[in-house]
Amino acid sequence: MGDFDRPVPKLPIPGKRNILITSALPYVNNVPHLGNIIGCVLSADVFARYCRLRGYNAIYICGTDEYGTATETKAMEENSTPRQICDKYHAIHREVYKWFNISFDEFGRTSSPQQTEVCQAIFKKLLDNNWLSENTMKQLYCDTCEKFLADRLVEGNCPTEGCNYDSARGDQCENCGKLLNPTELINPRCKQCKNTPRIRDTNHLFLELPLLKDKLVSYIESMSVAGSWSQNAIQTTNAWLKEGLKQRCITRDLKWGVPVPLDEFKDKVFYVWFDAPIGYVSITSCYTHDWEKWWKNPDNVELYQFMGKDNVPFHTVMFPSTLIGTGENWTMMKTISVTEYLNYESGKFSKSKGVGVFGNDAKDTNIPVEVWRYYLLTNRPEVSDTLFTCFLAKPTGLGYGSVIPDAPGADSHPLTKKLGEEVGKYVEQYLEAMEKVKLKQGLKTAMSISSEGNAYLQESQFWKLYKEDQPSCSIVIKTSLGLVYLLACLLEPFMPSFSVEVFKQLNLPLEQASLCDEKGDMDRAKRPWDILPAGHKIGTPEPLFKDLKDEEVEDYRRRFAGSQADRLEREEAEKAAKLAEQLKKKASVGGRKQQAKKPASEAKSKGSVEPEISITRLDIRVGLIKKVQKHPDADSLYVEEIDLGEGDCRTVVSGLVKYIPLEEMQDRKVCVLCNLKPASMRGHQVTGYGSCCFQ
Repeated sequence: MGDFDRPVPKLPIPGKRNILITSALPYVNNVPHLGNIIGCVLSADVFARYCRLRGYNAIYICGTDEYGTATETKAMEENSTPRQICDKYHAIHREVYKWFNISFDEFGRTSSPQQTEVCQAIFKKLLDNNWLSENTMKQLYCDTCEKFLADRLVEGNCPTEGCNYDSARGDQCENCGKLLNPTELINPRCKQCKNTPRIRDTNHLFLELPLLKDKLVSYIESMSVAGSWSQNAIQTTNAWLKEGLKQRCITRDLKWGVPVPLDEFKDKVFYVWFDAPIGYVSITSCYTHDWEKWWKNPDNVELYQFMGKDNVPFHTVMFPSTLIGTGENWTMMKTISVTEYLNYESGKFSKSKGVGVFGNDAKDTNIPVEVWRYYLLTNRPEVSDTLFTCFLAKPTGLGYGSVIPDAPGADSHPLTKKLGEEVGKYVEQYLEAMEKVKLKQGLKTAMSISSEGNAYLQESQFWKLYKEDQPSCSIVIKTSLGLVYLLACLLEPFMPSFSVEVFKQLNLPLEQASLCDEKGDMDRAKRPWDILPAGHKIGTPEPLFKDLKDEEVEDYRRRFAGSQADRLEREEAEKAAKLAEQLKKKASVGGRKQQAKKPASEAKSKGSVEPEISITRLDIRVGLIKKVQKHPDADSLYVEEIDLGEGDCRTVVSGLVKYIPLEEMQDRKVCVLCNLKPASMRGHQVTGYGSCCFQ
């Protein structure tokens, strides 16, 4: 199916294997980086594509996680509303995943009416079944803003001895790394208005995890075996159980979220950890009105969930407890696939710190999406040596005129028979790995088949056989083309665009791609000479991959080194250097023109030096910042609208985030260099350069 198309929704089919696949919902506070993409979204896509190739009835559900403190904070930084932030980043995520060929059946969002409906229905079931309790908590309250402050909306001095960092957040000090509670901060202040908040009691609702422990443990013990949970998932889950389950708060004093449907909690919303996993269900309800046939059908549906390791307890403890507490017959997670953190250079990928290669960066290169999908910058898949397909395309007398020859006796041809046996073993290993969601092993096995095929071609010396033994040559050609078809199928989950191109060159519709025949039989993999029919005419053979030169690889490493802020600073420095060089050249040319106009008697002597560029040529004015927001794609930059008394404001991008808080930028006076040529910087048309903030 075409990615992001809207076909008729699939429903579970009795008697077939029905598989429901989800990947952790990415948060909408930045552009997704390769760690997000490979960590869960891409892994789930590979498995979903594999399931479809096997003929399983599978759907893949994902979407953006949009509620919570991080969204409100991002909205404050960018002087916009939470809804605007979500709309903006949902579209960015959607476009990046589309470029990466992620084949969602539904890519939705958690800020939908369906999310509110499903989330509140689950909550009411938990309430009716007495799995919720009410408790009082002490929380910081800002009288100026008239609201309780979430952890990230409070700043103050770090209480850790020897640190005393003056901009520690309410949840963690970025200087020393210690985890904090907002009430521990010394001299706390509201991040929005800078006033000092006070401690105040607030009532919240809690999920009674200790009371649900027996039911939860029973589920974990049975399903971790049936679903072959990975060792890291089991260890993380057991660590939570060993530590002892505690009451878990499910409400927050926020505006942006699913409202709690109780009068006494009308000013509160559900905590993001509670409502986000429910997003899988609500997004499925956007896919089909018959969503319960997927989510309340445990006897006929298998649930596979993909995520990074930091999300494990939410999917093995929290979400299952929530579903168990409703008392309904939910489809519970069978298999969990957990990805370790993807490291970048010397550290971990990080959206918040801007470290790593981001989805929009990948799109801006000439590296094929298939290479990005697997981070194979220097390990190009040796899938197809086009030599034999080119040979097949040669006219009769020199080749086969692009027509697949008949190959009687292939099963008794020693070299070909041996190949069939080896390929059959590899296909069995591939299927075993993929069924257990060991995706890297599956890819490695498929590449081993590729190596077997290349060795078969070399050993057969088919270029000699055409003249010396045409029957054997026909066997080798027909077998090799069958192997190409098989590899295109095996690799389709990993490199779908590659498989599309292979099928195009084989002159076959992609819909025909299947790992089994019409009866579901996989044995034909052991007989690659029988896969494609004699007499079929192939398309035009072309190279499938472009080699990356060493200098290209080095250029990409340089471009993507450091954080987004570092890269932006490098870009600014390079642009500034180019601008200075251009000004110098213009000044030099202008000086020569003036000199040419003077009479010979006034011409300067040969040894005289041209005058340097004078500061009097710079048009510097004082302006007032009327509007300012964080740059959406760079953590170190502001985008300002500055009034210079010209009627319309000028747009300026400045690197002042590290030095001046956002709220202190508004209504500041700045010096603006006005006679620079307008330029585009990270999507913003810049019409001036500002610095020297004062006032």
